[in-house]
Amino acid sequence: MKYLNLFICIIISFAAANLFGQNKSGITTYKNPIIHADLSDPDVIRVGDDFYMIASSFNAVPALPILHSKDLVNWHIISYALQQLQPTALFDKPQHGNGVWAPAIRVHKNEFYIFYPDPDQGIFMIKSKNIYGPWSAPILVEAGKGLIDPCPFWDTDGKVYLVHAYAGSRAGFKSILVLKQLNSTSEKVIGNGILIYDGHDIDPTIEGPKIYKRNQYYYVFAPAGGVETGWQTVLRSKQLTGPYERKIVMGQGASKINGPHQGAWVQLKNGEDWFLHFQDKGAYGRIVHLQPMQWKNDWPVIGTDADGDGTGEPVTEFKKPATEKSSSNFSMQESDEFNANLLGLQWQWQANPKLGWAFCYPGKGTLRLNAVLQTDSIKNLWNSPNTLLQKLPAENFEATLKFSFKSKTIGERFGFIVMGKDYAYLSLLKKEDGNYLTYNSCMSADKDAVESEKIISKIESEDFYFKIQVNAGALCSFKYSVDGKVFETVPEKFTAKAGKWIGAKMGFFSNRILKTNDAGFADLDWLRITK
Repeated sequence: MKYLNLFICIIISFAAANLFGQNKSGITTYKNPIIHADLSDPDVIRVGDDFYMIASSFNAVPALPILHSKDLVNWHIISYALQQLQPTALFDKPQHGNGVWAPAIRVHKNEFYIFYPDPDQGIFMIKSKNIYGPWSAPILVEAGKGLIDPCPFWDTDGKVYLVHAYAGSRAGFKSILVLKQLNSTSEKVIGNGILIYDGHDIDPTIEGPKIYKRNQYYYVFAPAGGVETGWQTVLRSKQLTGPYERKIVMGQGASKINGPHQGAWVQLKNGEDWFLHFQDKGAYGRIVHLQPMQWKNDWPVIGTDADGDGTGEPVTEFKKPATEKSSSNFSMQESDEFNANLLGLQWQWQANPKLGWAFCYPGKGTLRLNAVLQTDSIKNLWNSPNTLLQKLPAENFEATLKFSFKSKTIGERFGFIVMGKDYAYLSLLKKEDGNYLTYNSCMSADKDAVESEKIISKIESEDFYFKIQVNAGALCSFKYSVDGKVFETVPEKFTAKAGKWIGAKMGFFSNRILKTNDAGFADLDWLRITK
């Protein structure tokens, strides 16, 4: 018995060692993209053991998402810095492609600063002593059209600077980077600034500058060559005002990661260097990648450099960053049981939300979407503000929705939609003799095209299930069920299309066409995403 027990202990120990070895090996590497969701123009900082990321949000509200990680690989959304966009009269209606463009986040004297551009208004700054907020009201640092991609820099002499680019669509010129001084409170630009780099000849459409200082050099990281086909340029100089040397430090090379575009350098406590950037993936949006980074001859090399020429290319799998803590329990918010008192952080409206569009109903465990009156100026859902959306979470996935439809007036409609410049949805529609299931689509919605509609059948049940299946290439199938077990598939296939500077999104709307003092509604029980 003694030897039998010893033998069993040895077997158990061997099995445990193998098991733990598998777990250990399973967490020592990561795969790109680290976030397969549309988070364009990411900027990242480290504060102690915590990493914080922000990204462009354009016209979506709430705006300026803030994400948190402990290991640079696993992230989740923790808050938004802006609860509405200004001026409210403008952003009460969808302003596709406008609003918050590429922002930058920094910490200075224990206070968080975010600088962000509105390409039609200028550069704004907000700040907070807590990453969760509250954030200060936006301060217009510099007014002007076409001022984009700002990044602040506090130099060792106490002076404050700002580097930014220009959007040709507003300014009438582009492909240059400028440096401007800020006042001591970082609230206003002083003077006209200076040109520090002209990329017209070899770095067309250079933009997204991030400025850092390392050893005796100032560095400006800036992508060039365009979102879909460009590269990472780095400039360096021993004088902030230049002249700057230039080097391409990462390109697509032989990899499948096109771009690779705008991002941020972050350094670990142990001195490891990493770079986060986005890749434009069409209908899936601008997804986030993490690249190793090293220094050679005071130049950064991003990704892997097999031939040793100093220009790296993106990795698809690599050893995880050696952070002291892990956030393997973090995940991006996707599914929603709608049991909380607040709307899930994955959800954003197409415009500033109005009171009454939606209510969390925790006592019932649902999200109520009231049927909102659509004005005559709304030609299709591209211009409908009360559309509640989230980003596509993966290349292949299914999203299943359980809901109930409580219609009251003719023309009320609840829909589950894939939204972009083209869009398609399943809906329940109230007609004179009852509720009907419809499949609708709209090609070139951004051009005020008219929807096409197919009536599928009359529906007797108020409780219903919709499902959207998305496959590679953003090919979408729409399905429906009365019991959540047996689903019928709509014969038409829909290929999702990107929006304005963003990927396609999916979500809901609840609309009506008649005025009433007590409209109908849809109660959403849950949305479950499987990959």
